[in-house]
Amino acid sequence: MSAQAVWPESGIVLAPLAGGPSTPELVAAVSNAGGLGFLGAGYLRAEALAEQIARTHALTDAPFGVNVFVLEERRVDGDALAAYAEELRPEAEALGVRLGEPRFEDDELDAKLAVVLDAGVAVVATTCALPQPALFRRLRDRGTAVWPTVTSVAEARAAAAAGADALVVQGAEAGGHRGTWDDSEDDTPLLTLLADIARAVDVPLVAAGGIADAENVAAAFTAGARAAQAGTAFLLAPEAGTSAPHRRALAAGGDTAVTRAFTGRRARGLVNAFMRMHPDAPSAYPHVHHVTAPLRAAARAGGDAERINLWAGTRHALAEPRPAAEIVARLRP
Repeated sequence: MSAQAVWPESGIVLAPLAGGPSTPELVAAVSNAGGLGFLGAGYLRAEALAEQIARTHALTDAPFGVNVFVLEERRVDGDALAAYAEELRPEAEALGVRLGEPRFEDDELDAKLAVVLDAGVAVVATTCALPQPALFRRLRDRGTAVWPTVTSVAEARAAAAAGADALVVQGAEAGGHRGTWDDSEDDTPLLTLLADIARAVDVPLVAAGGIADAENVAAAFTAGARAAQAGTAFLLAPEAGTSAPHRRALAAGGDTAVTRAFTGRRARGLVNAFMRMHPDAPSAYPHVHHVTAPLRAAARAGGDAERINLWAGTRHALAEPRPAAEIVARLRP
């Protein structure tokens, strides 16, 4: 399946928003409004993903996609990881929970791909690493388009050479986890990155990062994008599963920064007490994610916005509590 076969009429793509905000209702609403919705498969069990895909199919006949994490096990500093867990222990005890055990796991990638293929999903987007050639073949042989996320010209060239149908170009302004394949510093602004990648590869580009209004979308198109992906702009939509403390924090506003404190991988969110208190988390994903998961769950259940990840892009102040269809319409240039 070509990129054009699933290209949204509006040019607007919903970012996957894994970890809670992603819901079938949000995905279907965006696709029904002429956009391309994406379910965030990250952190879900394969069975739960199958249920969400079925629910989305029940809500829309329009194409939609699924985003999966492609995780590669890398060497981590065990001593730094243990020291970080010890640093967090008092906070967990204050919330009455035990920290999780650090470990690597691949987020059930094979099982999730089997679900996606069985369900006939139109497009699969990937993040965190380049899929192996066998994964590309497995998807494309079944007519599923593959859109890797890239954050540099080198990544874009590698993904294009592997046979990507389109590239999701993520600039530094994006909220949530950085898409870089090696958790490195990747602070190139979106428009600069888009222009550089557009000159380097002949593959359709989807702009991601700081897309919050029609002006941002128009600028991305001018820089070489064929579509624009927005995530933070949809976090306050009634169809989104954004938690109550996250919604309140977005409404209150504030600065964003990039941190490894919550998951061990660089991610952009609203600055809160947890980020300020733990500036030196090691690069160890998903190890740190598993360590902090019980702490974050307890804080979220208690409505504590100071100890949960408040993922948000740099233009979060433009997010509004509107229905998803209205947000798609307002984003169109």
